[in-house]
Amino acid sequence: MVINQSILDALTAQAKASPRLRMNLDLRNSPEDKSQRMLNAIEPGSPMPIHRHRNSSETVVCLRGRLVEEFYDDLERICTDAIELSPNGPNVAINIPIGQWHTLRALESGTVLLECKDGPYEPLGEEDILRI
Repeated sequence: MVINQSILDALTAQAKASPRLRMNLDLRNSPEDKSQRMLNAIEPGSPMPIHRHRNSSETVVCLRGRLVEEFYDDLERICTDAIELSPNGPNVAINIPIGQWHTLRALESGTVLLECKDGPYEPLGEEDILRI
């Protein structure tokens, strides 16, 4: 699969039409593929809980637009760092360690990122969402 601007445009249009203001495109080769690779189009205002992945790191690459990854401390429940990503900025990608509390916010309409995680998909449980 070639990932081109037409694919990003179509995914962005779907995100804009979605009540969650985001849409993903699965890039796995088949359902038996145990990796997690996806494109994720996210619009400003899309709700994203502060969460963690206990069994996987997460790599995020900003392909288009701008976003900010925010990191949180679970004891004080405060934001400890915020890193802006954009294709032409100083930071284009980030690797989030296993267990790190984080969230992201799109800063521009049309933001699309590539997300990769280890192993099969695991839905977030209540213990994986940080309530502030």
